[in-house]
Amino acid sequence: MAVAGSRHMGHGMTIPAFNSVEEAFLHCRDMDASLSERLEAFSDATRYLIPGYQEAVDRMVGRLKQFDAGQAAPMPGDPMPPFAMPDDKGRIVTLDDLLNDGPLAMTFHRGHWCPYCRINTRALAEAQARIASDGAHLAAIMPERQQFAATFKAEGQMRYPVLTDIDNGYALSLNLAVWVGDEMQRILQSGGRKLPEYQGNQTWVLPIPATFIVAQDGLVKARFIDPDYRNRMTIEDLLAALKSAQIQGESERKP
Repeated sequence: MAVAGSRHMGHGMTIPAFNSVEEAFLHCRDMDASLSERLEAFSDATRYLIPGYQEAVDRMVGRLKQFDAGQAAPMPGDPMPPFAMPDDKGRIVTLDDLLNDGPLAMTFHRGHWCPYCRINTRALAEAQARIASDGAHLAAIMPERQQFAATFKAEGQMRYPVLTDIDNGYALSLNLAVWVGDEMQRILQSGGRKLPEYQGNQTWVLPIPATFIVAQDGLVKARFIDPDYRNRMTIEDLLAALKSAQIQGESERKP
């Protein structure tokens, strides 16, 4: 049950005050609102539910932006580097496999434990039918072992593959892997986040939650990269980029 009172956000939105982070997460995940508004609502709630947490995230983001983290990843017009990764059922999936039937939206996620990733995947799941009807697909990439990838997929109601990027190898090759830093490591540990168990290593490295739109010719058509994991590519931008890639591909295949 929400405590008395409410909090005002941008866009004329008002959200209730919550008793717990889980209560706030469930409310924000299921809001009848855009992905950006859901993420903003959750960030707003955690500012008072977990004092000091958002400020610590701000410091981490400032450090990453100072060094242009993620900006050297493939740009529109660049080929997307190939990969072969196990999916949530242990089958090896390649980039070519995913591009066989149309353009692809590749989304990198921090883990099954990350509420922002879970809100993101719920919004993507809601758009699955529209994406498929346009002849495109989705694939999620995360650095966690198969059992956690399967949990992430089931909770997110995802009908597309969730791939395990073992030891963040692919994210490292794309310049997307970042060390969380001592402060965030302590905060995550105090919150029961067992990254070594989830990932099977002791590195405390996570991917920047990026999105790449890849056409069937293997070239990147659009991307969204922000070291601030509280921000994600909007569903509207993702759909528009996939549609553009599909139209372009059909035009190029015409005699």
